[in-house]
Amino acid sequence: MTVTKKSNPQIAQLLKSENGFSPIARTGELAEGTLIEKAPKAAYFDLGALGTGVVYGAEYINASQVIKGLQLGAHISAKIIEPENDDGYVELSLSEAGRQRAWQEVKDLKEAGEVITVTINNSNAGGLLADIHDIKAFLPVSQLTSDHYPRVDDGDREKIADELKKFVGQEMQVKIIDFKPHASKLIISERETNEENAKELLEGYEVGQVIDGIVSGVADFGAFLKFADNPNIEGLVHISELDHKLIENPKEIVSINDAVKAKIIEIKDGRVSLSLKALKDDPWKEVAEKYKEGQVIKGTISRFNPFGAFVALDSDIQGLIHVSEFGSVDEMKQQLEVGSEYDFNIELMKPDEKRIILKLNK
Repeated sequence: MTVTKKSNPQIAQLLKSENGFSPIARTGELAEGTLIEKAPKAAYFDLGALGTGVVYGAEYINASQVIKGLQLGAHISAKIIEPENDDGYVELSLSEAGRQRAWQEVKDLKEAGEVITVTINNSNAGGLLADIHDIKAFLPVSQLTSDHYPRVDDGDREKIADELKKFVGQEMQVKIIDFKPHASKLIISERETNEENAKELLEGYEVGQVIDGIVSGVADFGAFLKFADNPNIEGLVHISELDHKLIENPKEIVSINDAVKAKIIEIKDGRVSLSLKALKDDPWKEVAEKYKEGQVIKGTISRFNPFGAFVALDSDIQGLIHVSEFGSVDEMKQQLEVGSEYDFNIELMKPDEKRIILKLNK
């Protein structure tokens, strides 16, 4: 069959249907067509009521391998990139159609909340990579189940990356939680697949309840705790909920296999947050009886941060001397040393905010 070019676009439009009325081809929409001719640099498709479509130019080059494998009469989906060109044809893109259809399938999967089996094909310190309908998908570390979470004590990114490499080649059950086709962004979650089951398991618990637990893992941001009466439930004790005092490493407070009591402080979306410090006496409630503004006390430098130095006043209470007292972090480190004791003046006390501001007593 030979396709002849139509020199009059208006006549071409009328020929698209017997009664002179036809659906309107719109840029960006998908059209279904049948291959009716392959030329050296173009391919023509019967689009039914929409008329005749053509793939040529850069689009033909991009889809040349696909077109080469098509036989006359083959049915395809194509994306409309020009509803009607100067020759009266609907210009099509096969490569864009495939991409658009893939994203539509991704959207359908997300809306259905379907669990998908993917094969992990790569990893980095931030998470794992897989493909869904030839679209690259990213599984952030935060979206792994607690069983797969890389429990690296110091949060070292290289160590986390090494742990994640172990999953390359393995299959995982995931759900799609976010996607943005224009940015080629597709985010998946393993943790979400357990949400419904976890919700059912947590129905017998409530906020404020005290549970017995076993420390099942320790990470730089906190500790994982399995419920003693239901090991299928695992909650997280954030580092800020381990103790009233400031700590750098959760291992200062807990170790794996420790038996502890914890208070449930939140149950949300199949996840449970726990607290150890909620069951401990708050030393800040009595701090006003021990310390007063203007008082000169001894304190030991416990650690530096960009804002200043933390000073241990006793086993539970820490104060802060701001970096502005020295001019810069480097100057601060020249005058103070971690582990050394100095005399300080209490400049400001705010027990309700758990804050004591200090100055060096000179």
